[in-house]
Formats: sequence, structure tokens, C-alpha cells
Amino acid sequence: MKKTPKEYEVGDKAIDGLIDELARRSGSAETEHLLHEILTTAVKLGKESKDKGDLKLANNALKELRYSFKIFAPYRGFKKVIIFGSARSKKTSAEYRMAEEFARKLTAKNYMIITGGGPGVMEAGNKGAEAGKEFALNIRLPFEQKPNPYIYEKDKIINFKYFFTRKLMFVKETDATALFPGGFGTHDEGFEMLTLIQTGKSRPRPIVLMEPKGSTYWNAWKRYVTDHLLKNGFIGKEDLKLFRIAKTVDEAIKYIEDFYRIYHSIRYVSGLTVIRLNKEISDKTLRLINRKFKDILTSGEIRPAPATAKEVQEGECINLPRIVMDFNMRDYGRLCEMISVINKD
Repeated sequence: MKKTPKEYEVGDKAIDGLIDELARRSGSAETEHLLHEILTTAVKLGKESKDKGDLKLANNALKELRYSFKIFAPYRGFKKVIIFGSARSKKTSAEYRMAEEFARKLTAKNYMIITGGGPGVMEAGNKGAEAGKEFALNIRLPFEQKPNPYIYEKDKIINFKYFFTRKLMFVKETDATALFPGGFGTHDEGFEMLTLIQTGKSRPRPIVLMEPKGSTYWNAWKRYVTDHLLKNGFIGKEDLKLFRIAKTVDEAIKYIEDFYRIYHSIRYVSGLTVIRLNKEISDKTLRLINRKFKDILTSGEIRPAPATAKEVQEGECINLPRIVMDFNMRDYGRLCEMISVINKD
């Protein structure tokens, strides 16, 4: 591996040579430099930290991530929906029945379901899902939360020590989020998902708040968000476009499917925002989004373009049409609004 003057190194010639050799033997041409950095970080950590707790945390987190990547790798071509909700919901509750129906109908459309693996709404999600189309990301707790009995393929159960690695997988490996009524954990996951999209740390996705018939759970939550967060200027009005309240399973599924009707995915390349599409948009829609969303551009126009050199190099959706723009990397609520307009083409 050819080195550059600024290469990330331990600073010990003998050790750096061993790392070079191990990276060459263990990595591919595409990943060798990244593996080199991971190995260098591990050695630096060993040399710099005398705290056993620090090393245990780093070790356990990396092991959890490695195993999770391995489990999900064969299923990256499938769209996946994460279901959040109370572990305390009873089997007879409206939200349990709604989550079960939601998972059943989604997997019938070839989506996959991911839950937290526990009881309540999580159990309902795994119960409703077609066998083989569900995952459980269980968390090990002091009171021993055991995986629910409706995960039929045990290799799709991942047990986590840390919430942060589990949360990372929830976001990284899914394309849509469904939130059912729940407690602190549900709100934690929901607000984190909204924060990640609002700040651009996660790609845009549909977030649907599932409210069973007769429930006012999410409407009451939205009133709080509007009356206290929006009115006090803690969020912008466009941030209310980051989620949708759905009263029925069919409405929620339609919202998820509509989100990906024309919009496919997003990529940021050297300051340029690239939006990949399932089909070309009309000139009328292109003019509309240029007029309506000029405020989120730092310069120029939203315009059709071929795949960037970086995308071609990495083989990313090369044959899909795309539009590009100089997005201000700030107004992600407005960006989600724009995706909604594109999907109506």
C-alpha cells in the first residue's frame, strides 16, 4: 500500500510495517486503506489508554458492529421498516393489533421488518411478519429482556450490550420508521430519528406515527411539539414535514410507498447534492421545484445530470436518472418537502 506523507500511523516503524502487512493480507483493494486505519486506531488505543474499561467498551462496540454488518449484508437489496413501540402493550391492545397487521401487509409487499426484539409492539411486529422477513435487535438489560417467540430464524436475532450500537443499526439498515404509542424508549428513538434527518446525519426517510382508531396519542404529542417547540422557535415549521400521523395501516403503508415512488436515494459528492430517481421527472415538475425550493439552494438551479465520477467509480445506481443541486445543507425539512413534490410527478 503506497503511503502519503500525512498517512494515519502509529509512529513506530516496526508496528506500522506490521499493520501494512496485515491490512494487505486481510483487506481488498477497495477496503485496504480503511482496514489500515482501523488497525492503526486499535494499536493507538492500546498504547494510549491504560483504562481497561475504555478498551472493553471499544472492543464490545466494534464486535457488535462487525456481527451486525455480517447479518444484514445479504439483505441490503430489500427495503426495511423499523417498528418502535411499547414493550408493555398487551396482546389485546389496539396498538398491538395494528402493529401485527402493519407487519403482515408490509412483508406481503416484500418489505422486511426490524423490531427491538422484545415483547409488546415489538412482538406484534415479529408476529405479523412473514417468516424469514424479520429481524430482532434485542438489548441485554439487567432484568433480562428475552427475544420474543415470533422470530423464526434465530440467526436474525442480534443481541446488543449497548443502546448506541443498536440505535446505529436501526438507522443504518432501515428505509422507513413506524412509531406506535410507547414510553421513554419510543420517544427516545423517535426524537433521535427526527434529529438525525433534521441535521442531515441520516438520509431522508418516511417517519410515520401510527395512531390506532380512537387514540389521540400522537395528535397530543404533535400539539406539544407545535405549542412548545415550534412556537418558541426551537424548531422550524418545515420540521413538521419530517413525519406523518397515520390513522390506519393502509394509510401508513401508502405513505411509505409514495415516499419511494420516484425518489430513490440521495448522495453528497464534493459539495453537490445528488438525488437519484426511479424515473425521470417532467419538465413541469423540474420548473416547479426550482421555483418553490429556490430558498434551499446556495447557487444555481436544480438540474438533471449524469452519475458523478465518484458514483461511477463506486458503482452506485449508475443507470438511474438523477437531479443535482447546490443544497444549503441546512433545510432538511424543506428537502423532504421537495421529495414529496417530486413523488407527485
